[in-house]
Amino acid sequence: MNIGVIGAGTMGSGIAQVAATAGCVVSLFDTNQTALETAKAKLEKILNRLIEKGRIDTVEKNRIQGNIQYVNSLKELADADLTIEAIIENLDIKRKVFQELESYVSDTSIIASNTSSLSIASIAASLEKPERCIGIHFFNPAPLMKLVEVIPAVQTSQGVLDTCVAEITRWKKVVAVAKDTPGFIVNRVARPFYGEALRMYEEGIADFATIDWAMKSIGGFRMGPFELMDFIGNDVNYTVTETVFNAFYQDPRYKPSFTQQRHSQAGYLGRKSGRGYYHYTDENANNAFAKVRKGDSQPEGEQSDKANSDEVVGTQIFDRVLVMLINEAADALFWNVASAEDIDSAMTKGVNYPKGLLAWADEKGIDWCVTMMDTLYDEYREDRYRCSPLLRRMNKEGKNFFE
Repeated sequence: MNIGVIGAGTMGSGIAQVAATAGCVVSLFDTNQTALETAKAKLEKILNRLIEKGRIDTVEKNRIQGNIQYVNSLKELADADLTIEAIIENLDIKRKVFQELESYVSDTSIIASNTSSLSIASIAASLEKPERCIGIHFFNPAPLMKLVEVIPAVQTSQGVLDTCVAEITRWKKVVAVAKDTPGFIVNRVARPFYGEALRMYEEGIADFATIDWAMKSIGGFRMGPFELMDFIGNDVNYTVTETVFNAFYQDPRYKPSFTQQRHSQAGYLGRKSGRGYYHYTDENANNAFAKVRKGDSQPEGEQSDKANSDEVVGTQIFDRVLVMLINEAADALFWNVASAEDIDSAMTKGVNYPKGLLAWADEKGIDWCVTMMDTLYDEYREDRYRCSPLLRRMNKEGKNFFE
């Protein structure tokens, strides 16, 4: 299959590498010649590193490189069977590019967007043949992350969906088909991981390091929420949260945090700025996320009491974030955003959660989930803590997500 990729940034060049590795002939387009040259140089470096690690040989390197051509005119994508756009998250710009591209490609050519937050239906509406448009959302870095969300718009034909699922699967990716709703699967279901952590900090329940420690040490997550927000960038993460919040008509479940907004406004963006929720300096970088127990210098008995106390608080933190994540995953299933299997696959393959959230719900017990949500609602009386109707229905019927 001939593949076009629009945008030679990190995501676009990563998608081009994936497609070329799978044997596709790829045309990587960008109006910026420097960006094309940078993408070519980065691919050379990546492939050389893979050779050093023994994962590919020189013949394979040359094959992958030979499958990619770097072009600065959209007309060069005329022969593409599938074009994937990976440019700025601006609806007007995407629509303009898609309209121009459609004038060059064949009537059967598929046009896809890698958007993580914009409506596929809105993008498709810019085309004369909107049924050819679809969302194909990769995760960064595209060559390493297994998950790809495939999002048909209301206009997308079944044939286009089937073709894209088959092709992306052939690229050795795990496909999760999602409804065209804000945040799709991952960026919707993951909101409480950040939002509830920020909420607990603002309530004074625990500091950044304690919350991160709880989610990693007790929950088994690879990164804590504040560590992860610093890695993503507080400006980026806040914008996604705000976008989802507004897209859901200000549903309080997705309400942004003033703490994150102020950090973003102050330029405390995380790793890329040298400071976020943590300071990133040469002296303390390795210790930035360590949970230091103040009782370590105390007598042995008092250390034990302190450790037990930390464990109780840590479990409360973890349980609260977990049940909010489970509730969001259950609601995504309730609203037919995706299947139970695709939701769990998306969270384990897309953001490396230690378990699928719906499987986790079965493990903890649906009654536990409902009781936890009702307890939070009784305390706060906020719609933020409303229990998913699906959880309540399943609890009444004694069912699990996976029998």
